[in-house]
Amino acid sequence: MSYCRQMKLITPFILIICLLSGLMNCKSFKKQEEELPDSKNKGTIHVSADESFKPIIDAQVMVYEANHPGTKIIVQYKPEAECFKDLEADSIRMIIATRSFNEDEKAFMVDSMEVSPESMTIARDAIVVIVNPGAPDSLFTMTDIRAILKGRFRKNLIPVFDGVKATSTVRFIIDSVLHGDTLTPKAVAARSSEGVINYVSQNPDVVGFIGVSWIGNPEDTAQLSFLKKVRIAAIESTDTPESFVKAYQANIFTKRYPMVRDLVYIVKENYKGLGHGFADFMSGEIGQLIFKRAYLVPAQKNFGIRPVRLKE
Repeated sequence: MSYCRQMKLITPFILIICLLSGLMNCKSFKKQEEELPDSKNKGTIHVSADESFKPIIDAQVMVYEANHPGTKIIVQYKPEAECFKDLEADSIRMIIATRSFNEDEKAFMVDSMEVSPESMTIARDAIVVIVNPGAPDSLFTMTDIRAILKGRFRKNLIPVFDGVKATSTVRFIIDSVLHGDTLTPKAVAARSSEGVINYVSQNPDVVGFIGVSWIGNPEDTAQLSFLKKVRIAAIESTDTPESFVKAYQANIFTKRYPMVRDLVYIVKENYKGLGHGFADFMSGEIGQLIFKRAYLVPAQKNFGIRPVRLKE
C-alpha cells in the first residue's frame, strides 16, 4: 500500500481520537464556574468605594446579595485617593469612584499585577450645596461659589467638605470649579458627608458640599431627616442666566445643574468572578433602575427622566 493511501486511511482515525480526547477534557460551563474561587453566584470580595456614594452603593449591595444569597460584598468607604491606592492591593478587586484609571495606574496593574482592569461609567451624580435653615442666602451663581471656595465671598461664608484633601468632592471642586486655583485655608473638614450635614445644621455661616446621593432622594427616610436639618441651595443654571436650579434628576441629566460628575467602577480580575458579576449588575437593568430610583442618572440604560421637586 502506498504511503499516501496509508495516510488517507490513518488521518480520519487521528481526527476521531483527537476529537474524543478533546471532548473528554472539556468541562461544562457550570463545572468550570464551580472550580473558580468565586463567581457572580458565590464567594466574597472586598471593594473600596468613595464615601460620598455610600447610600447608593449600600442599596446596590443589598439588592445584589438578596438576589445572589451565596455572595458577600464587603465595602470599605474611604476618600477617593485612598480607593485608588487600593488598586495596588491584591485583596481589593474593585473600586468605585468618580474617574477611571489613568495610563500609569493601568500600566502598574498590567505589568506588576498581571491583570487587565476594566472600567465603566454607571451613573451621573452631582455636588449639592447645602446651607443652614436660618441662612439668608440659598441662591448662588457659580461666581459666588468660586468666591466662597476662595474665601472672598462678601459675607465670609466658610466652605465645609468631607475632608479637605484626597476626597472626590474636593478634587472635583479644585479641578472643575476652581480650575486648579487654591482652596481657602479656612475650609472645614468633616469626617464624612453626614458630618458635613450636621456641621452645616449647627452653623449659619458655613456652606456644605456633598454628593447628591446623600440628600437627593425624597423617598428615603434618612435623607428626609437630613432635609429637616439643612436647606439645599439653588445654583444658576448653565443654560439660562439668572435662572436658578437644584440638583434634581432632570437637571443632572440635561446638565442644567453646573456641578455634575460621573460614578465609575474599576474591576481587576482575570476571570468572570464576583467582581465582574457585581459590575454587570450595576450596569444592567436592575442596577440602573436602582440608580434611577435613588435620583441619580443611569448612564447605561435609557430610562425616562421626569422633573421631580425635592421637599424643602
